[in-house]
Amino acid sequence: MFENLIAGVEMLARWDVFAALLVGSIGGVIIGAIPGVGPAVAIAILLPATFSMEPIVGLTMLLGIYGSSMYGGAIPAVLINTPGTAVNALTSYDGYPMTERAEGHRAVSLAYSASFWGGIFGILCLILLSPVLAYIAPMFGSREIFLAALLGILLVILAHRGQIFAAGVLAMFGIFLQTVGLDAVTYTQRYTFGYSFLSSGINLIVVVLGLFALSQAFFLLTAPDTSPDAKPVTGRMSDGFRELMKHKRVATVASGFGVILGMIPGTGEFTAQFMSYTYAQKTSKNPELFGKGSPEGLIASEAANNAVPAAAMIPLLALGIPGEALTAMMLSVFYVHNVIPGPQLFQNNIDLVYGLYLSLILLNVIVVVFLLFSTNLLTKIIRVPTRFLGVMILILSFVGVYSLRNSLTDCMISAGFGVLGLILKRLNLPIVPIILGMVLGGIMEVKLRSALPRLKTPFDMIDRPIAFVLFSLILLVLALHLRTLFKEYRAHQPEPDHDMHDTQMR
Repeated sequence: MFENLIAGVEMLARWDVFAALLVGSIGGVIIGAIPGVGPAVAIAILLPATFSMEPIVGLTMLLGIYGSSMYGGAIPAVLINTPGTAVNALTSYDGYPMTERAEGHRAVSLAYSASFWGGIFGILCLILLSPVLAYIAPMFGSREIFLAALLGILLVILAHRGQIFAAGVLAMFGIFLQTVGLDAVTYTQRYTFGYSFLSSGINLIVVVLGLFALSQAFFLLTAPDTSPDAKPVTGRMSDGFRELMKHKRVATVASGFGVILGMIPGTGEFTAQFMSYTYAQKTSKNPELFGKGSPEGLIASEAANNAVPAAAMIPLLALGIPGEALTAMMLSVFYVHNVIPGPQLFQNNIDLVYGLYLSLILLNVIVVVFLLFSTNLLTKIIRVPTRFLGVMILILSFVGVYSLRNSLTDCMISAGFGVLGLILKRLNLPIVPIILGMVLGGIMEVKLRSALPRLKTPFDMIDRPIAFVLFSLILLVLALHLRTLFKEYRAHQPEPDHDMHDTQMR
């Protein structure tokens, strides 16, 4: 393990890797601080550029944006009650009331401190789990990875409570999209309908840029032009670290929720936040302050969501299975450079794995140091008009799409998905299932085809221990969901009128 750490340090010592991490970290904070953009849009725009870089350079830049955007997203959530990123929504519950009490600097510094605690906690857990991953990963064959991908897509669908049918349909649509084009095994056309431009399939990055970046640009351009106003904060940003020490238990438990739920595909930051927030409220000496400016509520929210990025890398690196849209985008960077995440990665590219671990630690340090001196500068960036943002995102998105294959057809396809993404946003329907359907659907098809020649009966699919455990988990998840549906159905049934029944009996 020590030799692997040394190899990771040597990798990060390269000027291009460090520069990519610096750009990603600081850029992620700025992007997170601007309401209406978010890390998904930024990563989608930068994704085509990273394909020409070495894997460690491209991935550290994307990880920098992924891991630092939540730091920046806390600033508008606390100061103007407008989350910079979607996962900072819960931060505004207690952060903004503190600002209204003229405690803006206290709330912001607490958010930074909790974010740093959660981020480092998640990374340390990831490093400690890496020997376990290296041992377990080779036990996953084609059928195990197929079942793990199936479990992942099932969890993604069921995570959208109240929208399960829509999420399932959109996930199936994503699976369908990845089947379009020339079949790699039989060399037959699938769903091309005679159009030659569909023979090469529908590019994942074209769809990602359309659904995330272009749809957000269309949304900002069609919405009223606004320019949020955030007042500067005064006071030492380092004060939050001292106050955090009074709430170490809340910060640690919240980080633990982030790690555990970050490893499960389809759950992510929102579930971790709400569970940690609920725990903090139930165990607090002052539960009545939650939602009115409780420092414990703010710490629970920020520690949980910043522990997730490191944990989300576990299924990605060990099995090649992304848990949400941002890690799905990172998976494409691996594939472009013929570095396949999964069992072989820990055996053949362990220095890359440790390089990523250390880059996650370093990005948290860079971000905190940057924020200690630049918070008031970022409050000025928040004031950027939304229409201007929309135009910039639109231009950069089309440049990114065209640079993939110098194809105007890709631009038109991406624009079509941008319109689809805008419609889904207007209808408040999820976009993520489409992307994960494309990624996990491709994994499922390849692994199922690889496993089928060795299967004589359907039961052979689960005749190995890990395969049987995964299959049992799938059945358990379905059973628990059906049980929940039955309970909800019973709860909404009208109670029988006993007085009327007694009258009829008389």
